[in-house]
Amino acid sequence: MRILTATAVVLALVGAAAPAATAHQPATDGTWRTDGYGTVLSIRNGSLQEYQITAVSCIAAGTAQRTGPGVYTTTAGTVLTVRTRGDRDRASVRLDGDVGERNLRRMAELPGACGRPAPGGPLASFDVFWQSFKEHYPFFTVKGIDWDAVRDRYRPTIREETTPDELFAVFSRMVEPLHDAHVAVWDADGDGDGDPDRAFALVRPGTVRPDAQLDAKVKKFVMERDLKNAQTIQDFASGRITYADLPGGQGYLRISGFGGYAGGGASYAAELAELDKALDTILDQERTRHLKGLIIDLRINGGGSDAMGLHIAGRLTDTPYLAYSKRARNDPADPTRHTRPQPLYVTPGQGPRYTGPVAVLTGGSTFSAGETFTQALMDRPGRTVRIGQPTQGVFSDVLVRKLPNGMSLWLPNEELLSQSGRTFDGAGIPPHLTEPVFTAQEFDQSKDSAFFRAVKVLRD
Repeated sequence: MRILTATAVVLALVGAAAPAATAHQPATDGTWRTDGYGTVLSIRNGSLQEYQITAVSCIAAGTAQRTGPGVYTTTAGTVLTVRTRGDRDRASVRLDGDVGERNLRRMAELPGACGRPAPGGPLASFDVFWQSFKEHYPFFTVKGIDWDAVRDRYRPTIREETTPDELFAVFSRMVEPLHDAHVAVWDADGDGDGDPDRAFALVRPGTVRPDAQLDAKVKKFVMERDLKNAQTIQDFASGRITYADLPGGQGYLRISGFGGYAGGGASYAAELAELDKALDTILDQERTRHLKGLIIDLRINGGGSDAMGLHIAGRLTDTPYLAYSKRARNDPADPTRHTRPQPLYVTPGQGPRYTGPVAVLTGGSTFSAGETFTQALMDRPGRTVRIGQPTQGVFSDVLVRKLPNGMSLWLPNEELLSQSGRTFDGAGIPPHLTEPVFTAQEFDQSKDSAFFRAVKVLRD
């Protein structure tokens, strides 16, 4: 699940160094509005300030400082780059480790609301909360939710004396019917450790959110049951990646997330270096020459960096191809209007590659970047089969928005399109072959039907 800091998510808008407008003023200095994302950036004197805007609000959010030509770094270490495009009135923005970039358009000045103190109180927070979803959430129609009716039901219950506990409960009830794992209400405790005092989030009914406890339980089960006769078992990337050579000449690659490979606080470059180190060992030339098939297990995968998923996909092909296209809501009043779809490609990697048959294991605990990686393999040249259960159904990056009372909300505002223009939000990516995935019955009977099916499919 791609949950970044508010600064990192909303500033995922910035791409390569821009030429200087003068000897002293970079061309990127000024005020910029993003296409989609409800964000204005003010870049001046080596500082970047983010403003989150709706029709009813402008809230100052994250900041970053210039650390190189066109490069800005947040206090959390997130690296952003900004570049102009052809003329001084257009630019683009990229977050280090993200896929794609987002467009910026120059503004003459900040919106007037950004120069005034943000209104406080429960009613103001309610209005910003509701308006943020109204302007950015793409899936109300698909989920059968009348968001205007939600406002009409709950706003009359809010008073100036409404307590934070009561307001948090109202927000939670408002988003509960969405059952969207990329939607959350977050109330920080203010101690600076990044953990919430409380948070509300739900997953698709019938599925389980992947966490460290579930990951450890499943990994132990797989090691003892599926890999008990494996010839080689190796852990990489702080234990997030496991590889085993199976007795039938097949390989088993388990990926529990797309990040956390180099320890807490590591840069994207350091994470990528750990990933390449693992892939160079796993897909060495001797092994790939004799490998009869590769099982990629994503059944417990909490997500992370989409870019790392594309990077791994690049080690599984010799031919470039379209992974998916990304678009975002781009009209606060019209949910059918989007930014121009940005095509994102799988490019053959620089290291050793494997291009033979692949079986991808998925389930309801395959989240976010685990799903975008699955989608990136759908049109992979060569034989690729999906086995298990549908993925969770959340593909967008998480847009983090601040509220006047200090709470935050998380919501998706993007769609990832397949080559045919299809999206899989909500229902998830379906398998080709359906098998139970880590059910109570499977655990009780020490069965792993999806793994067994993958071995059989790759052997036949």
